[in-house]
Amino acid sequence: MSYGGGYNPYAQPGGGYAAPPGAFPPQNAQVSPQAQQWFAMVDRDRSGKINASELQAALINGRGEKFSDNACKLMISMFDNDASGTIDIYEFEKLYNYINQWLQVFKTYDQDGSGHIEESELTQAFTQMGFRFTPEFINFLVKKSDPQNHKEVSVDQFIVLCVQVQRFTEAFRQRDTQQNGTITIAFEDFLSVAIGCSY
Repeated sequence: MSYGGGYNPYAQPGGGYAAPPGAFPPQNAQVSPQAQQWFAMVDRDRSGKINASELQAALINGRGEKFSDNACKLMISMFDNDASGTIDIYEFEKLYNYINQWLQVFKTYDQDGSGHIEESELTQAFTQMGFRFTPEFINFLVKKSDPQNHKEVSVDQFIVLCVQVQRFTEAFRQRDTQQNGTITIAFEDFLSVAIGCSY
């Protein structure tokens, strides 16, 4: 994600915008047996659809806690093509692949195998993704992700952070017509971006 010349806080070699991992699997693909098995376990009410509560009941982070409400709602909304608040088995398979890809990314930076990443590991993760954030901003992200201890980021919060950074980056780039890393934005446009990128 690179613009020509100058400082670009979200630069990535090769230019263009990368889709989040797993966001665009092949159309009309058969659902894998593994995804079918997980779907059957998660779809507790046997409705053929999964909502954020059912997803939350099935996902555990590295601390042995359920994924946050925010993480589950965000992930459902990313793959809920008909805006019903639920996902079907085809949408679930996309989500399943997406989560597994983010888990692999997370494990790469969870160098001590603790099930969470600390500030230095989060800095390294974002740097490898092409972002150059200040230590103060990384500290802010950790505090938002771990409001009690201000020390670490769990896998669900890592996914939320990465998705939100990606969404805000895309919204910023659309408005950065000079491609210089700065924008001027009207208040309502700012609110639209902030609210639209949150879920």
